[in-house]
Amino acid sequence: MASSPLLTRISHPFSSLYPTKITPFYLATEQSFKFPSTPFNFVKHLSSNDNPNIFHNFNFDSFYANLIDNSSHKINITQVHAKLLLLGIQQNGFLVSKLVNAAVNLGEISYARKVFDKFPDPDVFLWNAIIRGYSKYNLFASAVEMYSRMQVLWVSPDGYTLPHVLKACGGIPSFRMGQQVHGQIFRLGFEKDVFVQNGVVAFYAKCGKIASAKVVFDRLEIRNVVSWTSMISGYAQNGQPIEALRFFDEMRSTGVMPDWIALVSVIRAHTDVEDLEHGKSIHSCVIKMGLELEPDLLIALTAMYAKCGQVMVARSFFNLVKVPNLILWNAMISGYAKNGYAEEAVKLFRDMISHNIKTDSITARSAVLACAQVGSFDLARWMDNYISKSEHKDDVFVNSALIDMFAKCGNVDMARMVFNRTLDKDVVVWSSMIVGYGLHGRGREALDLYQLMKQSGVSPNAVTFLGLLTACNHSGLVEDGWQLFHCMKDYGIEPRHQHYSCLVDLLGRSGYLDQAYDFIMNMPIEPGVSVWGALLSACKIHRHVTLGEYAAERLFSLESYNTGHYVQLSNLYASARTWDRVAKIRVLMREKGLSKDLGYSLIEINGKLEAFRVGDKSHPRSKEIFEELESLERRLKQAGFVPDRNSSLHDLNEEEMEETLCNHSERLAIAFGLISTAQGTTLRITKNLRACINCHSATKLISKLVNREIIVRDANRFHHFKDGVCSCGDYW
Repeated sequence: MASSPLLTRISHPFSSLYPTKITPFYLATEQSFKFPSTPFNFVKHLSSNDNPNIFHNFNFDSFYANLIDNSSHKINITQVHAKLLLLGIQQNGFLVSKLVNAAVNLGEISYARKVFDKFPDPDVFLWNAIIRGYSKYNLFASAVEMYSRMQVLWVSPDGYTLPHVLKACGGIPSFRMGQQVHGQIFRLGFEKDVFVQNGVVAFYAKCGKIASAKVVFDRLEIRNVVSWTSMISGYAQNGQPIEALRFFDEMRSTGVMPDWIALVSVIRAHTDVEDLEHGKSIHSCVIKMGLELEPDLLIALTAMYAKCGQVMVARSFFNLVKVPNLILWNAMISGYAKNGYAEEAVKLFRDMISHNIKTDSITARSAVLACAQVGSFDLARWMDNYISKSEHKDDVFVNSALIDMFAKCGNVDMARMVFNRTLDKDVVVWSSMIVGYGLHGRGREALDLYQLMKQSGVSPNAVTFLGLLTACNHSGLVEDGWQLFHCMKDYGIEPRHQHYSCLVDLLGRSGYLDQAYDFIMNMPIEPGVSVWGALLSACKIHRHVTLGEYAAERLFSLESYNTGHYVQLSNLYASARTWDRVAKIRVLMREKGLSKDLGYSLIEINGKLEAFRVGDKSHPRSKEIFEELESLERRLKQAGFVPDRNSSLHDLNEEEMEETLCNHSERLAIAFGLISTAQGTTLRITKNLRACINCHSATKLISKLVNREIIVRDANRFHHFKDGVCSCGDYW
């Protein structure tokens, strides 16, 4: 038998696409496709003279179309294409359309385009094939370009062309182009084609024109699952989760069964409103439909459980995916970071980059947020080093997060360095730096930066003013804070509860309790928990029991089971030495089943955080810690330090009181830091409660005695102790 012509190099414009020696596809297909043997035997004997009329009985279109449809690799398509060229039927539009579609389905879009470009006069079916390919792989600009060329060549689109073009217009997005396509749909008479109209609905929804999508949807005579899903997805993606859920309920009431795409959008809507209970019911529906392993549903479920605080459940879904994509990594890292699992978020981020998985801005911001929550300065520097070497180094959102991270990790100067190197400073960057200064009580620097911000032509927003008011609050700048609050409306900004509570706190801490009360009484909005809480806190500082009791009553009416309110009132009574009232509050708390949060302090030693509670003797180096503590107490007494009795919240004798005060958690953390680090090392401590007056005074003197800088972050702000002085100026 003569050798196959495919064994020699093909001299044709497409010859560069093929290897020098190709195993004939029609010889290889008997095993791979299991076709009946007759066609293959026939082709193998095309040169036979046994039957001169054999070509008249052979259907080339059917045979090669069958081969193309069953192609599983690019080499299969190239071999069939080569055979078509050799047989001189490469201008067969039906088979070439089949080739383009097959190449698209195999992800070989470049090869599909080469085949398309060699066809001299493509019909609508061939145009549909290449436009569909570009649209399928999100190459939207190319899809629109091909559609434009199709129009120039006067090829009229059909009902299969338009949905793919509309998808491309929505994906770019190109609203103007999509509107033109919508106009063509009317001119071509497709206004009642549900397939085309679904594409129109989806297009408007993706462009954020949900009202226009609703108009088209309402005109549909037939609404299938795609129609409903387009609207549900549109509402969910355009920040209207309640409407998305309403449409889903309406869809189910009409008897239309949701598909997995609709369920993804519904889960996202429940995630946005943080409705875990109804989200769980959708999860049950997913299981009943056998869709629990659908990748997009796994991502949506992971995000829902993570955002709603069920991070362990979210992690179980995350672990089901063998190769998690970027969206899934982001959902899990963000879920950890936003629900108090900062260390787990950092660990997962490290795992991600160790596997060389490409991150995006969302990943970076979530990881930076987690580092800020951990509070480790060493970790913060590691993260900054990573960002500086990544493609996110000029990302304004990431840099804003870095500024916030360094401020919360106790180094506002490093935050300023990030601020200075950020080229395009928007209002978020400026506000982050102002808030950082406020957190550290550097009010004047915050105000100076605000002036620079205005000179740069950047208008402040609500966050800017909150940072400025906080800075004034932590620095005792009453006049400046008062003026800033009242100039908010000059920028069209309505003060929120946080702004009101910040000003009440500023007035109250400065001793202007009556003015603070009058300010609250004249608020244009109903005072909330934060406002009354600020007044109660100020009353505790200045021991104004009567006004404090009134503020507490208002708090109890708003949140009767918030432990913090009862503790604040108890502390007020304790500062006034009214121990009988302290006892009554404690009884009331027991009756309500409330318990006070235990105070603790964290100290970072060599990148590791160590935790201490009041009187804690569980640490392996407990003996050394208490020996150092006793040494510090002796040195404090020798230096003339006298404990502040008002810091004790219990009715104790003098000796018991001194012992209790010197065993507070931050004092233990300081002692551990001194025995664990070299002379001159800065100690960084985080405390979950507000620092007491006694420990604040003691820490100032300790910083001078041991010649160390001690940075303490309490529940309200940062304190930088150095040479016997605190950065707060004893105002906190």
